Amino acid sequence: MKIGIVVGSIRDRRRGEPVGEWVGAIASQRTDASFEMLDVRDFDLPMLTAPIGPAVANREYESETVRRWSAAIDACDGFVFVTPEYNHGVPGAFKNAFDLLAPEWQHKTVGFVSYGSVGGVRAVEQWRQIVGTFQMQDLVDNVTIRNVTEFDEQWELVPSESRDLALHKLLDNLVTTTRIRLLGEAALNAAN
Repeated sequence: MKIGIVVGSIRDRRRGEPVGEWVGAIASQRTDASFEMLDVRDFDLPMLTAPIGPAVANREYESETVRRWSAAIDACDGFVFVTPEYNHGVPGAFKNAFDLLAPEWQHKTVGFVSYGSVGGVRAVEQWRQIVGTFQMQDLVDNVTIRNVTEFDEQWELVPSESRDLALHKLLDNLVTTTRIRLLGEAALNAAN
């Protein structure tokens, strides 16, 4: 089982990078799944302008970078979205990266680690509506990080012990939920 840790901010001096590294460090201690960091910034994705919508493109995208993004997302069974909250919502670059694909997201599990002035909770609520489009199963529990209490003056992440525990719980639930989904799919395929 492979879980993608998707870092959704592409800004300079972004807080998403240390948050993603923290998630990756805790995830790397686990033996029940493999985890891969997928930083949206590393893919240099174009804006969604293709004349054929991703839902009907059959994974045949014009852009090489979109094809590379597609392969990376398609290879994952579930995700941790590391998302900031910008202006009470989801970050534009992350939303664009999500919109560039369609079947690659279908029915997969997703958990959220969010950050912002109020912990990124409004972005997560919007993400829940967005991922529902592809029948993704989002976890009820998410990890929220407040900019003013869990970053120091140099913007370094200093998570509390309760945040570490919340992340362990999120990863436990994500792995279990993903495993159940994969077993269900295997049973359906065997029955057909």
